[in-house]
Parts: sequence; structure tokens; C-alpha cells
Amino acid sequence: MRVMMARMKAFSALGGLGCVFAVWMLAAPALGAEKGKAPAPAATLALMAQNNMAPSSPILMRIFKKESVLEVWKQTREGRFALLKSFPICRWSGQLGPKRRQGDRQSPEGFYAISARQMNPNSAYHLSFDTGYPNAYDRAQGASGSALMVHGICSSAGCYAMTNRQISEIFALAREALAAGQGAFQLQAFPFRMSAENMAKHRADPNIDFWRQLKEGYDHFEATAQEPQVSVVGARYAFAGRTPALEQLARDHHAQEVARIAMLARDGAPVIRTTYADGGQHAIFMAMSRADPELGEISRPEALAYAGREVILTPARVVPRPVAAKALVPALPTMAQEAPAPALQPLNALSVMSGAAPILDSALARRPWVTLAQFGP
Repeated sequence: MRVMMARMKAFSALGGLGCVFAVWMLAAPALGAEKGKAPAPAATLALMAQNNMAPSSPILMRIFKKESVLEVWKQTREGRFALLKSFPICRWSGQLGPKRRQGDRQSPEGFYAISARQMNPNSAYHLSFDTGYPNAYDRAQGASGSALMVHGICSSAGCYAMTNRQISEIFALAREALAAGQGAFQLQAFPFRMSAENMAKHRADPNIDFWRQLKEGYDHFEATAQEPQVSVVGARYAFAGRTPALEQLARDHHAQEVARIAMLARDGAPVIRTTYADGGQHAIFMAMSRADPELGEISRPEALAYAGREVILTPARVVPRPVAAKALVPALPTMAQEAPAPALQPLNALSVMSGAAPILDSALARRPWVTLAQFGP
């Protein structure tokens, strides 16, 4: 372990070459083969059964930098994705925004496809998988860098670092889905939860055009609980639904979100920039780092004191609104009348089924529960 930590220090001192060499070259293959075969925990398998998921069904992952959370979603037997489990991220590096060049210490943002060949059981950082950076969008922007990973050990120079226990479970979930025939699972990496409120607050950020592209893909998944089809057209992300009905549902939801962002800006939402000395980690690990030896040596701990600072560029302002006249209260339907059928609403992908693990974000609150029957067959 001391040798490994010494090597980690050496790679960190190189000024953020990403996780280019360390992840792939330092571990013994025999040990890696055993680590890579560990099954998913029994409690997670029970959670799958409770939520009508097969252990072999496809998965999807989402990462949120600011909240420092990695989510694993799994397809139910009804064919929709539902949240299975959330994992607090132990360390990521850089700032909010995409990775642009090798050595910038940026953890990537965007939509990536992870196939079996990107899974690395021989990683020096316990276990890992390559995000696939640079993807077609990154290459169209002239971005450089390689081997940006999700891996174990709480050290990052462009990667998303989990604890060893976490990456063992995440690796097992991905391995089983790929072995069962999923050609590649989608990894969606975002700067923050891309609500209308967050988009409005960050509307003056230099990355806002890029984030608006990500928001469209985010809204596709939010509305349909299906992974969007991702392409690059004219050096920009483009998204499509898997059926015309899902495409329309996604477009309607995205249009509503765009209108809400505009309304929030018009009504005086503050303008902020979120700054970092060098990345962040979930608050739960800040509390654990001094007491939990499993975390090992955390990269650049001094930078964490300056993580996630919100700089107010334009304070919120109160916009007077005209007082609307009271609307007449409609009469309740009588026994001889039929109440109008409710309009079809998009399936909110943040809603989780009963028993799913709570999201460990800054709110530390459970999401509302809905059933997939709400969307229909």
C-alpha cells in the first residue's frame, strides 16, 4: 500500500495528466481478475427485486459534479429506467465545465458510452472503467486528453474517484449488464442537477451554451425515463427519442423548461458563478476523511476548503407582479357528470420506486415516489 501511495503522489505531482497511466499499469492482473469478479451486494440484489428489476437488465449512470453524486439507474421489467442507487463521490477535480485539454485537471462532462472493453479489473485504483473521453463531441471541439476514469481510491487528476467499496459495487452492476448483452451503457456527466432554477442562476457562466446542450439531453431522460439517442451535428450535441411519442414528450418537456428558465431570469433570479480551487467531494466524505482509513490519501485536501463557493454576480431582484383577479371557483362535478380525464404527464425520471436508495445530495431528501404505470404501457 505504501508503494501505491508513493506512486499516486508522483502522478499527482505531474500537474494533472489525468488518470492516464496510473489506472491501467500498476496493478497485478491476477489480483485484478479476482476483484473484478466480486458480486453485487445481497442488499442491492434485494433492492432490484423490490423494484421489479432483473440483475441482468440494462443500466445507465448519471454524475453530478456540484452535488458530488453518481447515480446508477436500472431498467425495470416494464422497460423504463428507475433509480436503483446513489453513491456519493469521494473526489473529482477541476471546475464546473467540460474537459478541454490534457493537463487541465477537468473531470469530463457530456454523454459517453461505456462498453465491456472499457472495464478495467486490473486498475491500480482498485477497479475502474474508462469514460470514453474524448467522445465525438469532444473531438469536434478539438479537446485533448485520454483515460479519464471512474475508479476507486479517493484521488483525482481528471477522474471521478469513489471508495474501493463503492467502485466494487458499481463495477459489478456494470459488468453484469454488459455480460447479459447490453452493448454499452450510457454515462451522463453534468455540472449540477440541471433544473430550471440552476440553469437560470448560471446563465452568465462562460459554459452556458454547452450546458444548454446538456440540458436538452437531461430533459429527454427526465421526461421519458429512457436514455436519449445521442449524436453530434455541426459540432453540437443532438438528441432524439426512441419513438415519435417519446420524442414529442421530450420536446414538450424541454420547451416548458426553456420557458421556465426565461421566466426565472425575467423575474430576477440571481446570477452566480460556482468556483473551486480544484474540484470537490461529497460532504459526507469531508466528515469521514479523518476517521475512515478506507479513504486512504485524498488528493489535494487543501483545495477542498475552497470547493463550491457561489460568487454572486447579480443579486436577486424583486419584480413587482400585477395582482390577478380572483378566478371563479369551478363547480365540482356532480354524480351525473364525469370529471375530465387528466392529461398525460411526462414520467419524472427523478421519481423513484418504493425502496430505492435516497439521493445523497445537499438536500439529503427522498424524491417523490411514482409508479411506472403512470406513463402507461
